[in-house]
Amino acid sequence: MAEILQKVVDESKQGEAFAPFAEDPNQYSKKFYIESYGCQMNFSDSEIVASILQEEGFGATRNYEDASLVLINTCSIREKAEQTVRNRLQAFRKIKEQRPGMLIGVLGCMAERLKAKFLEEEKLVDIVVGPDAYRSLPGLITEAEGGQKTVNVLLSREETYADIAPVRLDSNGVTAFVSIMRGCNNMCSFCVVPFTRGRERSRDAASIVNECRDLFERGFREVTLLGQNVDSYHYSPLATTAANEAVTFARLLEMVAQVSPLLRVRFSTSHPKDITDDVLHTMAAYHNICRYIHLPVQSGNTRVLQAMNRTYTREWYLSKVQRIREIMPDCGLSTDVISGFCTETEEEHADTLSLMELCRFDMAYMFSYSERPGTLAARRFTDDVPENVKKRRLEEIIRLQNGHSLESYKNDIGKTFEVLIEGDSRRSDADWCGRNSQNKMVVFPKGTQDLKKGDYVQVKINSATSATLIGEMI
Repeated sequence: MAEILQKVVDESKQGEAFAPFAEDPNQYSKKFYIESYGCQMNFSDSEIVASILQEEGFGATRNYEDASLVLINTCSIREKAEQTVRNRLQAFRKIKEQRPGMLIGVLGCMAERLKAKFLEEEKLVDIVVGPDAYRSLPGLITEAEGGQKTVNVLLSREETYADIAPVRLDSNGVTAFVSIMRGCNNMCSFCVVPFTRGRERSRDAASIVNECRDLFERGFREVTLLGQNVDSYHYSPLATTAANEAVTFARLLEMVAQVSPLLRVRFSTSHPKDITDDVLHTMAAYHNICRYIHLPVQSGNTRVLQAMNRTYTREWYLSKVQRIREIMPDCGLSTDVISGFCTETEEEHADTLSLMELCRFDMAYMFSYSERPGTLAARRFTDDVPENVKKRRLEEIIRLQNGHSLESYKNDIGKTFEVLIEGDSRRSDADWCGRNSQNKMVVFPKGTQDLKKGDYVQVKINSATSATLIGEMI
C-alpha cells in the first residue's frame, strides 16, 4: 500500500497526522485524540477504533491537550516513520507529566515489534494494541486507568471487524475507505506487513456491499475498497450454493458498482501477479468503476525482483501493463519504486529507470530501501548499498517520474472529464477541487452554478502542473 514516503504531491495530499472530530464533543464525558501514520489501512483502522471508543462513551477531539486518551496508529514501513512516531510519543509524554491521568496508547504495526521498548525501556506509553486486537481496547483502558501497563498484540486468522460501523473521521462527506480484507500472504522480503498484520482473510461480501450502500444513502459518492492485496480477495460462505457462491474480487467490484451508478468505486492496492483479466473487464464494463490502478513494481530488474520475492519478472510486469492498456486505454496507472535494495547494481538501477520510461506512470510513490528488523531481507541479505548511493538513485527516479507526471498531465489539456466535487480547493475557496476517473486532481472556478460537494460536473482542462489539472466547467 502507498505509505508516508517521498512522492509526487497533489492537491489532496493528506498530512501524517489524522485528528478526528466529534459532531457534538460535549455529549461525551471522556475525550480521545488519535493520529494515524502510514497506509490507508491505518486510517481505516482508526475509524474502527473510533467506533469502538464511541460505544464506550469517548468523544473525539482535535486537541490532544483536551484528551484523556491519546492514541497513535503507527507504521513500520520505514525507519523515518518510526522515528516520527517516537518523537510524537515523547512530546505527548511531556504533556502527560502535567496531566497524570492522561493515557497514551500505541496502535498498529509498530505495536508488536516495539512493545517492550515502548512499555518498559522508554516508558513512553500505557497501552499497546496490535491491528487485530482493537476490540480489547475498552478492557485495556480500564486496566491502564488502574495503573497497569497493558498490551494485546495477538494476531488473528478470523478478525475482519465486519460488524463494526466505522466512524468517519475528518470526512469530507464525499469519499470514504471501506476495508475488504486484512493481512497479507505475500512474503515480500523487504516488507514487515505479514508479521504485523498476519495472514490474509477476506471480509463477508454482503457486509461490504451493505456498508457501501449505507455510505451512498448518507450522501457519500465514492468508496475506495482497501486491502494489502485486493486482487486476492476471496470470500467463501460456509454453505456454498448456486445462490450463495464464492465471491472473487472481480465479482465484489461488480456488486459494489451495482449499488448505484452515482457511486464511484476505487480500490487499492493491486499485486501484479494477481490482478486478472476478469477484474480489468469488470472495470471496463462499469462507468462508475474508476479507470485507475495502483500497481507497485518496486524494481525494474528481474534479479532484484526475485531477491524481493515479488514472484514476477520485469517482462511479466510489462505485459501486465500492456494488458491493462489494451482493455482500458484511458486507465490511469501509478506505482511504487524502491531504490538501493540489497545488492542492487548500477545496471539494475538503470533497468528500473528504463521500465519507468516504458510504462510512463502518471504518479509514483518513491523511496529508498530501509531495512526493517524481522523481515526476510534483514535475515538473508546485507544492506550493502551506501546511503549516498541510495539517495542519488532515488533522486534520479524522482526526477524522471516528475517529468513523466508533467507529461501525463499536460497530455490532458483540451480534454473534458467528469469530476466528482470533493470540496474547496486548498488554495482558494473560489475554486472547487475533485478527481477524475483516472485519480487526477482537477481544480476549477466555482462560477455561478448552484453546486455542492458530491456533485458530478464536466470540466474541460486548460492547463496543468505535474500534479493538478486546471480547467473550467462546461
